[in-house]
Amino acid sequence: MTQRGARRLADRPWPEVGRPVLLVPLGSTEQHGPHLPLDTDTVVASVVCDALAERLAGDGVEAVVAPAIAYGASGEHQDFPGTISIGTEALTMLLVEYGRSACGWAGRLVFVNGHGGNVDALAAAVPRLRAESRDVSWLPCAADVPGDPHAGRTETSLLLATDPTRVRVERIEAGNDAPLAELMAELRAGGVRRVSPNGVLGDPRGATAEEGERLLDAMVAKAWSRLSTGAVDGRGCLMPASSGAAS
Repeated sequence: MTQRGARRLADRPWPEVGRPVLLVPLGSTEQHGPHLPLDTDTVVASVVCDALAERLAGDGVEAVVAPAIAYGASGEHQDFPGTISIGTEALTMLLVEYGRSACGWAGRLVFVNGHGGNVDALAAAVPRLRAESRDVSWLPCAADVPGDPHAGRTETSLLLATDPTRVRVERIEAGNDAPLAELMAELRAGGVRRVSPNGVLGDPRGATAEEGERLLDAMVAKAWSRLSTGAVDGRGCLMPASSGAAS
């Protein structure tokens, strides 16, 4: 049965929607090495949204989590089966039309982004929506672990903490762990597969659920810091509490 005040938007009939803060997980469907599921970025963004909604509710703020947007700009992974990329242009228009529709009833709209390839689309769409006087912003799910950019120890630990049954631990293997700056030119020219045949940038060996819990706690704390300020930069990205306001 649907309960009044359900935390997930999809669980509410329309008379119970109200004017909540709408948190939208934005992820991807792309390869994450031989051991992680294709929706890794979406899972992480969704977990962060759930935590933010709980914190908002604790402050007496009505908040709901929307069904995730599970497709993004993932062209660098296109050489791997399972990847579905809609590209930056299509994602930008999706976000614009999403925002225009949702802002017809939501009190505030926040995209919570779990995939770095979506940033250009967010940086184009959100300022456009804000210029139309819509209360829209976005924030990243950032772990800030250098040298571990994709399907490495960080993301593996996060999945072990949030959805361990979906991690193929017997398939965990190291990828290309060279500094990303050294790989960037070749990566941009030929995609991830050219620099890492197994799709891993980093080394997932040694990942643990305990480390994932710590990383997730830090990620949620950083996201909460941004959400609490309400201040955005020129890209429409919410800024952490230590940063000055910009618009």
